[in-house]
Amino acid sequence: MAKLKPEKLLTLFEELAEKMNINIVQGRGDFQGGLCSLNDESYIVLNKLKPIDQRLGVLVKEFSKMNLKKIFIQPALREYIMDAQQKLL
Repeated sequence: MAKLKPEKLLTLFEELAEKMNINIVQGRGDFQGGLCSLNDESYIVLNKLKPIDQRLGVLVKEFSKMNLKKIFIQPALREYIMDAQQKLL
């Protein structure tokens, strides 16, 4: 399977988040990013100042904690998540 550009992966993660009712927020500051909840809504906060690969890493880490078995995920994105998980082991 062809390797997707980081920008396309970010778009696919945004689409997945929308399906799962998770808001992705990109901000600037001195933070790593991650999942949080506020007023019964879930957010994944990404730091715009970090390189895109690091932002993708935050998304992989947070989506890896969730049950994705019953959710359709673009095959290229599912493969990216699985490959990234293997590298973390």
